[in-house]
Amino acid sequence: MTTYAEKNCAITGIGQSDIYRKPTVLPFELAVRACEKAIADAGLTPSDIDGACAWPPAPPGTVTGVGAAGVADMSASLGLKLSYWSDAGMAAQLSPIMEAVAAIAAGYATHVLCWRSLGERSAQHYTLSSAKGGWVPSGGMEWMVPYYAPSAAIWLACHASAHMTRYGITREQLGAVAINQRHNAGLNPKAIYRDPITMDDYLSARLVATPFSVLDCDIPCDGATAVIVSRLDTARDRPHPPIVLEALATASCDRMGSWIGRSDWPRQAMHDAAPAMWRRTDLKPKDVDSAHIYDGFSWLVLSWLEALGFCGEGESGAFVEGGGRIALEGELPMNTNGGQLSEGRMHGMGHLHEAVLQLRGAAGERQIGKPLNVSLVANGGGDVAGSLLLRRDV
Repeated sequence: MTTYAEKNCAITGIGQSDIYRKPTVLPFELAVRACEKAIADAGLTPSDIDGACAWPPAPPGTVTGVGAAGVADMSASLGLKLSYWSDAGMAAQLSPIMEAVAAIAAGYATHVLCWRSLGERSAQHYTLSSAKGGWVPSGGMEWMVPYYAPSAAIWLACHASAHMTRYGITREQLGAVAINQRHNAGLNPKAIYRDPITMDDYLSARLVATPFSVLDCDIPCDGATAVIVSRLDTARDRPHPPIVLEALATASCDRMGSWIGRSDWPRQAMHDAAPAMWRRTDLKPKDVDSAHIYDGFSWLVLSWLEALGFCGEGESGAFVEGGGRIALEGELPMNTNGGQLSEGRMHGMGHLHEAVLQLRGAAGERQIGKPLNVSLVANGGGDVAGSLLLRRDV
């Protein structure tokens, strides 16, 4: 089998700030805290960091918003001396990890600091009112705003409704995702929403865009997550056993740049990224001990489960029904930190942070009871997606 570059890389350090629903700390400061924690967790100092990758691009001086900390400002704040840096976006929220792998493979860097920072609660977002006030939509948004649909909840509701109607997936089955993740969040002291919810709570929640209620939508927040990706031969000298990148892939094979133009709609980029990942490993879905799957909206979890091969097309509703299979004690524990539906919208990097905690056996009350060797992280939707397998070093 071909030896792929990611297998020579490992996560050696992780760090995460507190997560805020109501802003009290400048989001850039949260990003600095998360990065400092990740560097210390890896047993490194800022002088050891020779690569830096963040997503999305953030110009110098950015301290809040969808990307609250750019490479230039983080480098200056931490005193980094970088040989490589990037803020590319091809693998959605896993883009920094893919860039780190490329830098290490090319010999440009040994220890790469990767982060995702969010200041969504302390920044004004685009709305219809801001559009009338002078914001000019571009790209795909040009097709959305004239129809009063600037929100991804509306776009994805169309995908979800078509898929659920085609295969008979029910809102009760969809609700099992939100209910299970809220249970897990109750064991996570950082989670924004920790009180349990019942199926009655779910079905009676305010609708946003059919079939989504407010409990199907992720929670905007302020926070930051950081990880250190290191060359494997140096990773074994770090304080924690390295978590090896077994397989990492992205793909967008049909109408890149469009959520709505695919010939196989309502499929999305995860149906390209997931098979690409499995082609880079001998592991199979049955080998995965925990799954940390992007849940910007609950239905994305169902779509990813099908794309990844945990169930057949149209079978994801039955797969999650009742929540037992995806619970902490189930055969595929999923989104054990509460995910973006309950912990907060850490934009996929929160899932990566949790996967590493679980593989280390360091997730506290929510630690999965069975032995863990392989975890999966899947991020993104629409026209960008990335899929990653992590394994304990052997």
